[in-house]
Amino acid sequence: MRLVLEGYYRLLKILLTVLMGALIIPVTMQILSRYTGLIPRYIWTEEIARFCFVWIILIGAMIAVRDGTHFDVDVLPHSPNPRVEFGYRTFVHLAMLVMALSFLWWGWDFYVLGARQQSEISGLPMWMIYVAWPLGGATWSVFLIERIVNDVATLRKGGPDDTW
Repeated sequence: MRLVLEGYYRLLKILLTVLMGALIIPVTMQILSRYTGLIPRYIWTEEIARFCFVWIILIGAMIAVRDGTHFDVDVLPHSPNPRVEFGYRTFVHLAMLVMALSFLWWGWDFYVLGARQQSEISGLPMWMIYVAWPLGGATWSVFLIERIVNDVATLRKGGPDDTW
């Protein structure tokens, strides 16, 4: 299972890199068409850039959850006791899991709504953008469960607490 998750994680990193590069193309075309007469003004470039941007945000958040670099607030004080720190981390992971499952649950409804729609400007099916939310929720859930399992294993070993 760890190899599957590692492969999926690497795929996400590649997709993020490709999308970051792909975002440059429509944005550059939009800028050039707006301020120069070199190329005609394209309307679809803004929409494609928006699609890329949504996916960049959600894939970046997926990667951040796996890396443990996702934004969180230190509401609970840090403790020198590994068991207390484990409890704090587990609480934070479970709170994030609730949010991930809500993205999965309501994101699916959002996806179903978008599956029947088509973009007016580019003609792309809207499910291509709406599927990002349930996929993000599912990915966050899997990566959070992986983090909790790793934290439990670290606590059982009594080793250094470096998974946070």
